[in-house]
Amino acid sequence: MALTTRFRRHLATGLTAVLSAGIGYVGVSYLTAPESTAPSFGLSSWPEGEAATFLATKGARDLASGVIPLTLLVTGHRRALGWALVAEALVPALDAALILATKGSTKAALGVHGATAAAVLGTGVLLLTEPATGPAVDSARA
Repeated sequence: MALTTRFRRHLATGLTAVLSAGIGYVGVSYLTAPESTAPSFGLSSWPEGEAATFLATKGARDLASGVIPLTLLVTGHRRALGWALVAEALVPALDAALILATKGSTKAALGVHGATAAAVLGTGVLLLTEPATGPAVDSARA
């Protein structure tokens, strides 16, 4: 394996691990301390009372968004992981669009959600463009 290929593979693995752990942490934060986590999302207001249980739904979504790629990474399904990340990039992109549409924080929309969407999409593309590595290549490549 050439140094460039090895570097790309390690970079994609590292980015996947960091992005997955990060969104997983955000999910746990919404499940355990939603009132202190929610303001950083970027919306101008949050639901109150019983409607605030929505924050737990967001926490569950974010936790799953971190566990799915880690599962694919650990099981060695790198091509499927690439496609999953490309699809998951829609979540922060749509979060950014929602924040902008509701006149929330432009800084959070672009700086947090937009940057996350770009990082997740870029990591997915990096995985999808990895050269085949031999007999242990994910069966989806065949």
